[in-house]
Amino acid sequence: MKKSLVTILLLSSVIFIFSSCFRAAENKQVTISLWTNERLSESGLQWIKELAADFYKANGYIKIEVLNKGTKALLEDFQTAALAGTAPDLLLTISGHANPFITSGLIQPIDAFANSSQFIEPVESDGKTWAIPVSYGNHLMLMINKKYISSFPSNTDDFINAAKMNTKDDMSGLVYNFNDALWLIPWLGGFGGKIFASDGITPTLDTAAMVNTLTFIQDLKFRHAVVPAEADYAIADTLFNEGKAAMIINGDWSINKYKEALGENLMIGRLPKVSASGKWPSPYISGSYLMIPVDLPKEKESSVQAFIAYILSAEQQNLQLKKMLLIPGLKEGLSNPLITSDPLIAGSVAQLEVGTPTPIGFELIAVMNAINSQLDKVMDGTEIPAEAAKKMQIAAVQEINSQK
Repeated sequence: MKKSLVTILLLSSVIFIFSSCFRAAENKQVTISLWTNERLSESGLQWIKELAADFYKANGYIKIEVLNKGTKALLEDFQTAALAGTAPDLLLTISGHANPFITSGLIQPIDAFANSSQFIEPVESDGKTWAIPVSYGNHLMLMINKKYISSFPSNTDDFINAAKMNTKDDMSGLVYNFNDALWLIPWLGGFGGKIFASDGITPTLDTAAMVNTLTFIQDLKFRHAVVPAEADYAIADTLFNEGKAAMIINGDWSINKYKEALGENLMIGRLPKVSASGKWPSPYISGSYLMIPVDLPKEKESSVQAFIAYILSAEQQNLQLKKMLLIPGLKEGLSNPLITSDPLIAGSVAQLEVGTPTPIGFELIAVMNAINSQLDKVMDGTEIPAEAAKKMQIAAVQEINSQK
């Protein structure tokens, strides 16, 4: 009996060791490289890193290495790395990157990794889904320090007057990144213009709407004098965050930061209607989208799928809304009571309602480059709007044709 017991214990030990080894082999350490473009939001990047760390704690063998890059750098570096056979295993970037990657054959359909019907505005082409949003929005809106302005201006006339009243001493009435095309797009929509014709690929920059838009933003600086002499993203962000600006035009990625700095004094809502047209400014809408490189190693597919399921779970989507104040990419997340009960999120959604989905064609990059080539000249007073609009159109057409 004693001998039998020893034998049983020995057999049990062998079975335990064998099963442990089997599980260790089955759950062999896997490292997934993730590239993202959270260039404007330190808190956003931190959130992604926390998700990766929590995911590793939960499974114990899938490690996510997060590498942060600027939007342009990610586009260029991924193309180079993919061609060299050194691409990352997963991308989390803007939807606008999808089309050049699809066209170049550098990413694969994401259908096998997630059910795209559960998400807001997935990137689809040729009957396939190529990218799905972790968060939806990435849109510009008006943010106000209630310490200086108690309510939202109803139109641009009121907007300018409010800015004038708060431009004095070391205070600015309005700050924003006025040399960047992304910040021009909403106003262009407010003046009834678009950067593309109805085909979505032909530039329409030399228009009355563009001239009116350029005149409007130039007047903010020189005629009305409500913006600083210089205001790139960093300057505008610092001034508003330190309470030295009454209003800022910025994106949803910055909400959490300003909430921490201004507390109850932060208000968020739509950019005001353009008085001359009666139209709402229409910012581009995108978000943070997951994309999968075409050369993802087969042995990593299940691990990548597991991380995608984790980051897109209802629990994580709701936490993202609660902690980061970002609109969930998962449709189910839109039912979260926070969206209507939190005035900051409600204000973000209000702007979202009059936004425009970001075009995904390669032509977008050409057009934005063309706008930027003249925008700084308009804003330093060395180019008149009508001439700038003509030059933008010529530059956009030339760059698009050079890429065909």
